[in-house]
Amino acid sequence: MSAAAFLFAHWFDGQQGLAQPVEVRLQDGQLHFGGQQLPLHRVQWPERLRHGRRLMVLEGGGVLSFPDAAAFDAWADATGHRPGLIERWQLSWKLALIALALVTTLFAAGWRWGLPWASDRLVERIPLSAEQPIGDQVMVMVDKQWLRPSQLSEAEQQAWRERFSRMLASGRASGMAVPEHWQLHFRRTTALLGPNAFALPGGQMCVTDELIELLKDEPDTVLTILAHEAGHVQHRHGMRTGVRAGVVAAAAALWLGDYSSFLNGLPLVLATNGYRRDHEREADAFARELARRSGVDPARMAVFFERIRKRYGESAESPLAIAFRAHPADSERIAFFKAEGPAAPQN
Repeated sequence: MSAAAFLFAHWFDGQQGLAQPVEVRLQDGQLHFGGQQLPLHRVQWPERLRHGRRLMVLEGGGVLSFPDAAAFDAWADATGHRPGLIERWQLSWKLALIALALVTTLFAAGWRWGLPWASDRLVERIPLSAEQPIGDQVMVMVDKQWLRPSQLSEAEQQAWRERFSRMLASGRASGMAVPEHWQLHFRRTTALLGPNAFALPGGQMCVTDELIELLKDEPDTVLTILAHEAGHVQHRHGMRTGVRAGVVAAAAALWLGDYSSFLNGLPLVLATNGYRRDHEREADAFARELARRSGVDPARMAVFFERIRKRYGESAESPLAIAFRAHPADSERIAFFKAEGPAAPQN
């Protein structure tokens, strides 16, 4: 890089608007032009784009404009200058494809593992007190669209609440962490929602008259279903689902310290987004453990799945994505409730 041929350029010195025509050469690590010289570390070499002139940025605000891009590239090669790694990457279609594959892989990994992790961390920052109004709003929304007042007598509703309360008390007495605050609602519904149950943030749970009627001879099954919904409450699956679906808005809310805009939109998110499969496994494991600790037989869950399959076939569709009947009811899940052992089934 001791000497090189001259190259024509326009020099904008940053002091006046008119360009000065100059000859540029590189010698002994110095850039010479128009009676000036600069060491190379004070010069920003232009990227080799496919079209357009080359602009060399000089320290102090000056610019050397080379109108003949091809001549500049040949001159730069002759001086021994080589493009940087990023520039070479941009100019190679093979490297560009590798970069695209890497970005796609990173995006997929972030979506699969990073986003759930980030969502859970955000939920940890949202106080439990914020969940109650969200659950209230979702309940109002679901009430308007799919639910009607229950036809069960107050005495029958209260009997179920007391059974479930004793179940939770038994679990708590055995050292199991269970929801401290909960409400159990009963509603009649349409054929579309049918025998069902669901849990909302803030500890609200709802079971339909149709489910009670379907399982009127299977109290252990009803209690295990309620335990499953309590598992969603205990592990804050509703909030985790909502935050994951609106993670960008949630991150902005966390950054700004204002949760109101995000929380206001969460009820619709919860009603239209189902739980993740790992949330279902976690709730199943909670239900089975709570049932066993409270003297309830979780294996009777098979009766529910069998009766639902007999009535509705293989379809588990439900207009409310978080409702129990919208959850998978495969043979592996049935086997899990019948099996001994602490672990939930894996996909």
